[in-house]
Amino acid sequence: MKKNTDQGLGRGKGQRGLGVMGLLRPSILIQLSKSDQHGYALLEGVEEFNFDIDHVDPSLIYRTLRKMEEDCLLESYEGEDSLGPKRKIYHILPKGKQYLANMIQGLEQRKSEIENLLSAYQTLEKRNK
Repeated sequence: MKKNTDQGLGRGKGQRGLGVMGLLRPSILIQLSKSDQHGYALLEGVEEFNFDIDHVDPSLIYRTLRKMEEDCLLESYEGEDSLGPKRKIYHILPKGKQYLANMIQGLEQRKSEIENLLSAYQTLEKRNK
């Protein structure tokens, strides 16, 4: 079996952390691939992925953004179109695009593994009826 060496799923744990935490980075990067956005818009955009936004602490988004900026996956700049204080706008970098592509490849592999497991279970259930 091929081992996925990407450390982006969860907290450096390979594909074991595929809950909301493990999928937050790719969901942010997908959104930033569409357009540069500020943190609150990214938080709202999490709903696109059917995450339960009530269980996503806004501070988690901002901590994740800071860490992704430290990892050179994205960069930020001050936006001009706010009526109040200037907002920090995030922009995906080439390293972030590559990270996202690697994540999606790993997710596709995991999806295949899950489908195989479910199929085997369904076959077993039919036999046991």
